[in-house]
This record gives sequence, C-alpha cells and structure tokens, in this order.
Amino acid sequence: MTTLPSLFISHGGPNIVISDTPARHYLEALSSLLPRPKAIVISSAHFETDGVAVVTDPAPEMMYDFRGFAPELYEMVYPAPGDPALAERVFGLLGEAGLSPSRAARCGYDHGTWTPLKLAYPQADIPVVQVSIDPNRDAAWHHAVGRALAPLRGEDILVIGSGHITHNLRAFFSVVRQGAEPDPALPAKVKAFSDWFADELSKGDTQALLDWKHRAPFPAENHPTDEHLMPIFFAYGAAGEGAHGRRVHDSVNHGFFANDSYLFQ
Repeated sequence: MTTLPSLFISHGGPNIVISDTPARHYLEALSSLLPRPKAIVISSAHFETDGVAVVTDPAPEMMYDFRGFAPELYEMVYPAPGDPALAERVFGLLGEAGLSPSRAARCGYDHGTWTPLKLAYPQADIPVVQVSIDPNRDAAWHHAVGRALAPLRGEDILVIGSGHITHNLRAFFSVVRQGAEPDPALPAKVKAFSDWFADELSKGDTQALLDWKHRAPFPAENHPTDEHLMPIFFAYGAAGEGAHGRRVHDSVNHGFFANDSYLFQ
C-alpha cells in the first residue's frame, strides 16, 4: 500500500468546472501528480453539522447549492459511489478519538465536493466518503478530526479538505455581480494572509497555525466567517504528527480571490 499525502483544495465557485482559469487546470492535472487512491475521504466547507458527521450513503446524489450561475452547471452529475464500509471505518476512528461522530444516511455531493472531484477524477469511479465540518468549532477541533483519520493515508485513501484559502464573498460578489471596483488595499491583504499560511505550513508550526486568528495578518478581511478555512486544518491534521505543507498551486481571480492548494506530508 501507498502512504498518500493529504490535500487541501481551494475549490472556487461551481463555475470552476467551465472557466478557463489556472485553478481549473491545476485540478484537471491533479490525478497525474498523485498515485491513484482506492477511495477518497473529503471534508467540504459546505457540509456543516453540529459536531462531525460521516456520510454512509452508498449512492450520493447531486446538490446544486448555489444560485445565479450558468444553467449547464445545474445539469452536471458526478455519479461516484459512496462506500458504507469505509464510512464505518471513518466513524470508528473518529469515535476512538473521542469526537462523538454521527452518521448521515443520506447526503448528496455539494459543490465543494463534486466540482473539484469532477475535474480531478472525471471518471467518477473512485468511492467517496464525506465528512462534515462544524462552523461553531475552531481550528484545533478540525485539526483533531483530521488527525484521527491519519491512518487512512497508509491504506491508499486520499484525504481531502475542500474549502478556500481566502473567502470574502461580500467583496467578491460586489466586484463580479455588481461591477464595483475592488478595494485597492485588498490584494495586498490577501497576499499577506495566504503567504503567511504558506510560510507557517512549510515550517509545520502547528501552534501558530491553530492560533491563526491572532497571528495571521488580516484574518477578518480574508475570512469574515471561518467555515471555508476549517478544511485546511482537517487536511493538515490528516497528515499526522510532524506534518508540513507544500503550496502546490497559487493563483488569484479578479485580483484578490486566492486559490491556493496544498499537499501535506
């Protein structure tokens, strides 16, 4: 068996699957950069529960959890199967770690899951198990959830956190949908924030990273709410003790919306 890295993806909007952007092209090439996994365990920022939940659905359907995008996006299907046996393994690992998981018998693929996987693994022939985030819990808690699942990486299972390194939607939609000019100070604040994460992850400074709200520059400007950053701590935790992160993609949309992705080992 192969010990796979864990992965954090900035999944972008659902239109990433039809937009000609560097982030899309990176995801399209992702499967060539990694050994083929036998299954995927993914935590999306759009799957929120109280505590941590594991999806046991053998055949998840589609969720079109977005509005105002191209009609063709609402017709796309990603028919990857679930894996109830693996879901029970995930449930057991989380329980052993004292995290009191719950099971979700039915849960479709939200766009934080299906859009990056459709680009990376378009054949949809790799089973997928979904794990939730809790928007009311902090970075340390999500790191612990990922850490509990670290053994899976030695079983040819790819563990992914799907969120966004920056996620100021108010600024994004004011520019994209209302035609406003972006705050001229925002690109520098986004770069400072994303570069801070790149530096601290490369050093594996867990203490600093888990205290990101106090140590990272401009946290509120980049994450008015926390949920889209929590999957990076999930993926970092899944890499196990002494892990380091390597930024493997960094591009920017509209001058300020960063799309960084990381491999953790």
